[in-house]
Amino acid sequence: MAILKVARLGHPVLRTVAAPVPPAEFRAAETQRLIDDMIETMREYSGAGLAATQVHTLKQIAVIEVVANPRYPEAPEIPLTVLINPTVSPLTEAMEEGWEGCLSIPDMRGMVPRYTAVRLQAYDRHGEPMDLVAKDFFARVIQHEADHLNGIVYVDRMKNLATLTHLTEWSKYWLGVEEPAD
Repeated sequence: MAILKVARLGHPVLRTVAAPVPPAEFRAAETQRLIDDMIETMREYSGAGLAATQVHTLKQIAVIEVVANPRYPEAPEIPLTVLINPTVSPLTEAMEEGWEGCLSIPDMRGMVPRYTAVRLQAYDRHGEPMDLVAKDFFARVIQHEADHLNGIVYVDRMKNLATLTHLTEWSKYWLGVEEPAD
């Protein structure tokens, strides 16, 4: 396994729509290696998810996992979930704004409106179909990663760019956490 280079905002790969993975390639060694490398990369950088486009691969593959994540200490746990060719549909008109960050936009956070409940249809890493309902934080992460596969980054969804902030200022001014004195 390898830690992959993560594309940063401004790289054209982040604005490109990923191609569906043909079913014959779901279980191929190359696909499985990419999935393993994406999982390792996501964990290395404490991401909640990672899309293939973020690692310079234009395939509709994303990985999601939140287990004792230091970037999201208050978030509920999400078991490792591999998505191939995901389709996301809102189940409600209700949207909620919440803080999001992105490995492709390091050290920044912004308030992003997302549907509070979605239906996810995809294939897992073994080519088995999945069809599930996700709510709240899990729904947010699914929408974030699906956006990446469609050439969209979270800042595109922000209603108010005044909330786009560096992590240090986010902690101090939005969360009220003071840095310890030296």
